[in-house]
Amino acid sequence: MTAYKHDSQPSQAKVLPTMYDLPSEDPEEPGLPDEYHRLQAQVLCDSCIPPNYPADRVFSASDLNLYYDSNHLNWYKRPDWYLVVGVSRFYQDRDLRQSYVIWDEVVSPLIAMEFLSPSTEDEDLGLTESAPNKPPTKWQVYERILKIPYYFVFSKYNNQLRVFRLIGNRYREQVLTGSRFWIPEIQLSLGLWQGAFLQNERLWLRWYDLNGNLVLTPEEFERQRAQLESQRAELERQRAEFERQQAEIERQQAESERQRAEFEKQRANQLADRLRDMGINPDEL
Repeated sequence: MTAYKHDSQPSQAKVLPTMYDLPSEDPEEPGLPDEYHRLQAQVLCDSCIPPNYPADRVFSASDLNLYYDSNHLNWYKRPDWYLVVGVSRFYQDRDLRQSYVIWDEVVSPLIAMEFLSPSTEDEDLGLTESAPNKPPTKWQVYERILKIPYYFVFSKYNNQLRVFRLIGNRYREQVLTGSRFWIPEIQLSLGLWQGAFLQNERLWLRWYDLNGNLVLTPEEFERQRAQLESQRAELERQRAEFERQQAEIERQQAESERQRAEFEKQRANQLADRLRDMGINPDEL
């Protein structure tokens, strides 16, 4: 985990700037991203459950302003998704965050992620350089200023996931094993998953645990729990029905045995009566 400190770090907590309080570095910045960006970020947030961190010490965000330079208060980046561990989910342990300010929080993100769009692809992949006296590019901020250990880039157009790991002071592209990448700091893997999320079937980026099992969102977990409970209830109904049928079979067998015994008794009585009619005492036989 990389910590970023600034020499002029304030000694007192202050109100954090938000996207509504500070001007944008780009006056022509486009509006909110498309629906895929929102849903992909949502499934990542909902299922990012590192087993080695308490839930209240994991903060993930999507399109939330990330301020990185106290000398330029209006300079920020807005990753499509990012993760910080070891900090409170809430600002000052109580308020929902409206931004993430490095010089106040001290702890840099562990992961930054971008979902490629045609208009941002070159910058997302580090193919552009910042102009003189202009804000640095995303790649420069993630790699050189914040030193974020893991940078993921995913294209929904060709379903390609690329992973860059900070080695030394530069990002080096990594080789994925089985379309997944293990992150030891959070004991989770990130990989591709074909399935339906919120009724939308496609390839999604999903988290996997140490054993390679998909980490479920709370909604998926509850649905699976309900399905298992329904299956358990059905098995219990089937068991009760089987026991009822077994009891009925045993009752029928007992009734059949009773009837057979009754028939044998009647047959013996008839034979005894015939012997008596012949002057023979059946008790003396």
